[in-house]
Amino acid sequence: MFRRTRYQQGTIDRVKRKQGPDCWIFRWRETDASGKRVRRKVVLGTIEKYPTESSALKAAESLRVTINEEQPRFPQQPVSVAALITHFKLHELGPIQEDDEGRAFSTRTVYSDFLRLYVEPKWGDSGLREVRAVAVEKWLRTLPLARGTKSKVRNIMSVLFNHAIRHEFLPQNSNPITMVRQSAKRIGVPDILDVAELVALFEELSHRERVMVLLDALTGLRRGELMALKWQDANFEELELSVTRSIYRKVVGRCKTLASEKPVPLDPWIAEELLTWKRGCPYNQPEDWIFASTRMKGKQPYSPDSILKRCIRPAATRAKIAKTIGWHTFRRTFSTLLKANGEDVKVVQELLRHASTKITLDVYAQAVTPDKRRAQTKVADMLRAGVGARKKSLLDPSGPSTISQEAVSD
Repeated sequence: MFRRTRYQQGTIDRVKRKQGPDCWIFRWRETDASGKRVRRKVVLGTIEKYPTESSALKAAESLRVTINEEQPRFPQQPVSVAALITHFKLHELGPIQEDDEGRAFSTRTVYSDFLRLYVEPKWGDSGLREVRAVAVEKWLRTLPLARGTKSKVRNIMSVLFNHAIRHEFLPQNSNPITMVRQSAKRIGVPDILDVAELVALFEELSHRERVMVLLDALTGLRRGELMALKWQDANFEELELSVTRSIYRKVVGRCKTLASEKPVPLDPWIAEELLTWKRGCPYNQPEDWIFASTRMKGKQPYSPDSILKRCIRPAATRAKIAKTIGWHTFRRTFSTLLKANGEDVKVVQELLRHASTKITLDVYAQAVTPDKRRAQTKVADMLRAGVGARKKSLLDPSGPSTISQEAVSD
């Protein structure tokens, strides 16, 4: 019959080395496959890294949690938030395996950053039962962050404490973050561009950036999906774009959701612009990135932040657009223009590849590809007409001219 052993604290010893500084050793016992109790040990670090025994004990806390995973934890054994974060990162935010269906790389990175920047500095030394909803709520109010960012901090803390409950560091239904109130409502309305502003922006962009912005504004791709496109993803015969990957901080991974991997229709105008770019760019083989960086010799796509800062925002300034423009601006603009055209909400959802709108729509409605293509083409026609009218006015000597002929022919 299986018998649980008592909760182990383990021991910390300072050990002299023949070479180099002394180190701290953490020792404990565990049951091997034959049922025999054996001694185990692990090197925590040198005295240079942990100069005092208390600092070494703190470093060992996350290990202590791990070696006692088969033992009941609550209510007698306190666990610190710092130890919980270490345990959470080890089990939930580790390297992504090929068959991993968990969080995407971008999500794991954001979780790690938020825990490191906000949660651990404030709550790391606190025991799990010392964290109270009202205290967390007051602390969130002091953070110099946008409401949406504060809400994300709150949500990540809630996931962290749910992890503690799942691994029995806390009893069921004892997540204090569930009672924390934090609004995610925007203080201001995010900027979107109208058709005239998009057309003016196109005129100020070079061919490369114009193709990027046009493709983004007429497909609503997320920036990581846009930069991760390869020429093999563009089906010019079927006028479809396969979105199968995303890139974040130079790491290529899967898309945000399964819905994100659905094919995206390509309006003939977008397809023509893409083909023109393909004929002129140095990297145009099926395995090449559509927007391959020449500085990286085609091995990496361009950095979306760099393109935005160095090319798109200066072009917006030249076009006298005073709005704050980011990559998500084009996705929001696409959504707004679709809604302005009176498109069905399900069609909009599938064009933007959201996971869902409402359960009712997901269960009872399915947008077909012709409907999505027609909706996209309406927006493309609006922009194409605007570009044509703009060029006509620029070529008319009697009309106002705000851009050089070289820019028109570019």
